[in-house]
Amino acid sequence: MADARPSRFPAVATYSICACDLEAGQWGVATQSKFLAVGSVVPWALPHVGAVATQSYANPRYGPDGLRLLREGCTAEEAVARLTAADDDREQRQLGIVDAAGRGATYTGSGCHAWAGGRAGEGYAAQGNILVSAATVDALVSTFLATPGRPLSERLLDCLAAAQAAGGDRRGQQSAALLVVERDGGYAGLSDTLVDLRVDDHERPIEELRRLHRLHDALFGKTAEEDWITVDEALRAEITERLAAVGHASLEDWAAEENLEERVTGTDRIDPVVLAALRETP
Repeated sequence: MADARPSRFPAVATYSICACDLEAGQWGVATQSKFLAVGSVVPWALPHVGAVATQSYANPRYGPDGLRLLREGCTAEEAVARLTAADDDREQRQLGIVDAAGRGATYTGSGCHAWAGGRAGEGYAAQGNILVSAATVDALVSTFLATPGRPLSERLLDCLAAAQAAGGDRRGQQSAALLVVERDGGYAGLSDTLVDLRVDDHERPIEELRRLHRLHDALFGKTAEEDWITVDEALRAEITERLAAVGHASLEDWAAEENLEERVTGTDRIDPVVLAALRETP
């Protein structure tokens, strides 16, 4: 487990938060770094198993190996202890884990570049290295704890923004990522990946990540059934006219072309997001 030698690889100077929403059955990781494509290294998660963030002179094997340990019944704390104990370069590593029960654990080796540290509690593990100060990690935690009841993906995005406002990575910004998993919660109910968005190289990666999340939510999100609009005679005529104007005979055909097919079910009621998009179509 000691293959990723610190002398050969740059540090993933990063702040991240692993977290879960047990009621929603969701686990996720959000991260930002002055490092190209941080989402390809740091975040790992499986529904009803847990979430892992591996960083600093990152050992990418901590991701799959950590999830395996959690699946085998280890707590977050036990998984952290076993991963780091087996790694000769543990003092350069940083690691956060949240397990299936929502227990959090974090580890920062003594060789991580200052400021480096983390905090963990019920439902979260937050950590960072090469930070301006401890305020970055404190902001991750305080924002997460202050936003119960909101969707996990939105909470994690808010955590990143608050951490950046508190100082963030002292080298600056470059990339950010958001990963949230839920059993059968992804595309067409056939994937466990609810959200997997990455900004690999951008001057303001958190803002770009939030923009991508808004687009993702518009295309793949779900509107509560009580908020759907009944299609009466007048609205049906409007929909038919608008579809004809853009060369479509049915709402399903148009929605498939616009990547909104996940939001169309039948013709008697319409998702307000779909109706708004149709009305905005030139």
